[in-house]
Amino acid sequence: MLFRKSRNRLTENTTLSLGAPDPLEIELRASKRARRLSLRVSRLDGRVTLTAPFGANKDEAIQFATERLDWIRGHLAQTAPSEIPVIGSTLPFRGNKLTLARGQSRVVEVAGGKMLLPPHSSKRDTIRVEAFLKEAARAALVDASDRYAAMVSRPYGRITLRDTRSRWGSCSSRGNLSYSWRLIMAPPEVLDYVAAHEVSHLVHMDHSRAFWAQVEAICPTYRTPRKWLKDHGTQLHRYRFRD
Repeated sequence: MLFRKSRNRLTENTTLSLGAPDPLEIELRASKRARRLSLRVSRLDGRVTLTAPFGANKDEAIQFATERLDWIRGHLAQTAPSEIPVIGSTLPFRGNKLTLARGQSRVVEVAGGKMLLPPHSSKRDTIRVEAFLKEAARAALVDASDRYAAMVSRPYGRITLRDTRSRWGSCSSRGNLSYSWRLIMAPPEVLDYVAAHEVSHLVHMDHSRAFWAQVEAICPTYRTPRKWLKDHGTQLHRYRFRD
């Protein structure tokens, strides 16, 4: 592929968000070893990586990925079978398997190893469960982000929750943090690690040795939850809450 002359050259890694209304996050890497554009979907965590030759035209790289969004979605759909939570089935929450059952409240609650849904059956059951998970995820991620931001003495902008397979979190150049709400299904230390990882990007916007030293400084045991994500992260995407 030939690259047109342009000032819009790729000289550093960045993140793309392509495809509405359900955008995919794609990690765009500028590589001095690459000779052509290439896409990869990780079978471990569903991360999508677009590798481009160092100095390539960014617009052409974006077009390359955009033209292959259907291919990407197809591969992501194969990473794990989908499962719709129903009464009697189990769902992970903060690392524990909870059985879905009927309760007496009008809102979703957790008690006695169960996730209790409103007493009357409804087509909105799964939507209520999803909303409950998102609310719990936001509270936990805000708490963790606040804690780690104070430790590095760097403020962040805003926190956004998304449902993407391509990554568990991101930090923009403006200091805005984005997380997958599905982290609330993982053990608490995994959610904490992702928050520590993204907050560390407020100090180092790369994955250099200095960055990983910063992560370890605020989250000394990060290697264990990081490995958990690599080994089990795809399973968090097997649960489907909407058609």
